[in-house]
Amino acid sequence: MSGPLQAGDLVLLHDRAGRVYQVTLKAGAAYSLHSGSVRHDDLIGQLDGTIVATASGVRLLALRPTFAEWVEVRKRAAQPIYPKDLGAIVVLADLYPGARVLEAGSGTGALTIAALRAVGPTGQVVSYEVREDFLAASRTAVEEALQGSPPNLELKLGDVYEGISEAEPFDRALLDLPEPWRAIPAFAAALRAGGILFVHCPNVSQVERLAASLRDHGGFGLIQTVEILLRGWTIKGRSTRPDHRMVAHTGFLTFARRLASSEVFETETY
Repeated sequence: MSGPLQAGDLVLLHDRAGRVYQVTLKAGAAYSLHSGSVRHDDLIGQLDGTIVATASGVRLLALRPTFAEWVEVRKRAAQPIYPKDLGAIVVLADLYPGARVLEAGSGTGALTIAALRAVGPTGQVVSYEVREDFLAASRTAVEEALQGSPPNLELKLGDVYEGISEAEPFDRALLDLPEPWRAIPAFAAALRAGGILFVHCPNVSQVERLAASLRDHGGFGLIQTVEILLRGWTIKGRSTRPDHRMVAHTGFLTFARRLASSEVFETETY
């Protein structure tokens, strides 16, 4: 992801109006847009962050996408976990280098990739997906983002509602399923004492049922649900104001710690 731009690289072209165009570079090709065309050969061999002009003189900034941008622009069959949530998940679920992570609901592969980046080459991610098409899409996404399939990732076709096959305990567990409460017995058994369970839920009724199921099952503490809202600001000269649009609700993030006993431990809320 460093060095001069090469044929085959995905590049985002940014114009001054805030529009973004994605281009996969190919020798001899051209990309046409409303302000004119850009020759791929004018970008191949140039440094990341090069400014290029269209045939009509409109200037565009060419950059390889960040992981967050890549998640948002790529085509996908399933709804992704968005970048604003991915960052919070990595920190609040404490995904650390060397951690052993269990995931269910590979989906678009966004959370799988974020977990792999966080645990590093000394960690491990085991990801279950019940749908073959989603599992294939996740594998493709990982290979695109990480330029190959990392040896510390295991993508498995299976239904965690019915249990998992791994015997060695996991440090962290990530759930992104329609009925996550059904996976609690399997994930509770797989997660070591002191480990962290994360669950992504699109709507609050799912969160309510999840929290009740965690309490009924026992063995979890410090159950916390948060929602991340992202609002940009325009800072230009004397114009300082919040953006007219903001990224509000995308999902509820629930975290819980695995206890050494079957009790439930929660702090008071006011």
